[in-house]
Amino acid sequence: MKTVRSLEGKKTIRLFEGEKGLVLTSVLGFLLSAFCGLWVLAFGSEAPPGGNILNAFSFNAAIGIFLLSTAAILPYSGLGRTGRAFFRYPYIVLALYAYAAETVQNFRGVNPRFVVGGSAFDVWVGNIFAFIALLLVLFYLVLAIAYFRPRIYASYPEMATGIRYAMIAVMMSFAAGIWISMNQGRMVGLHGNIIWLHGLGFHALQAIPLVAWLAERSSLPKAMRKRMIHVTGVSYILGLVAIGWQTVLGHAVLEWSFLPIAAGACFLVSLLAGVFVLRNTPSDRIFTPSAAQAPRRSRVL
Repeated sequence: MKTVRSLEGKKTIRLFEGEKGLVLTSVLGFLLSAFCGLWVLAFGSEAPPGGNILNAFSFNAAIGIFLLSTAAILPYSGLGRTGRAFFRYPYIVLALYAYAAETVQNFRGVNPRFVVGGSAFDVWVGNIFAFIALLLVLFYLVLAIAYFRPRIYASYPEMATGIRYAMIAVMMSFAAGIWISMNQGRMVGLHGNIIWLHGLGFHALQAIPLVAWLAERSSLPKAMRKRMIHVTGVSYILGLVAIGWQTVLGHAVLEWSFLPIAAGACFLVSLLAGVFVLRNTPSDRIFTPSAAQAPRRSRVL
């Protein structure tokens, strides 16, 4: 059997490698979201007494994106077959319950997370939903720790750096989700809305690793590649901190004041760093192994 190895003995990693189950589960979320969107267009979003189909639409799409992004970076975790299975299969089961609870309960006219005046069944679904959400956080925390192991950085420094920043942002997003649960809603003070921090934190999972993935394939010097990943990650997290602070104060994220402007500036710096890396990435390298991973000598085993 022929295999190809680099001189350093590193294996070439491909996005989504071995994660068909997570990818298919994410696709289910997109399909459910599309169904909910079509329903809203045809019949409206309200489902009396307390359901809202738009909530199911956004939730299913968000979980789908989250799972797809996780499937993309999971091969870089350095976990073995058993370790990845320990994360993958429980996460798929937990996600399937979340899809079902959010979609079915909203169509039944019940808010699955904050049940008001529902039956005993609705209360049980809501309680299990809260427990499922906690398990999603705990399993992801275990996965996040894997990316901070020294050998992962030694093997894939660019991707490890980007994913580490993304994991910090995701933990901030999970913290915001717990905040929403404890607050029994997303609103804080007069105009603060926790959902901004919750949503933007998860989007770091797409933004920062993408810059790292491009940097790995760019023509930039190694030091510059790392610098751009750090700029992307630090500025993104500072933007989240500014949004979180604004929310704690009970003010709207979109108002013209120091913290929202600072957050916007941070996200702009993160975006510009990504654009700089993209402009220095030859198109023929985007879908091929990076120079660091590309095999330089093959041998027959």
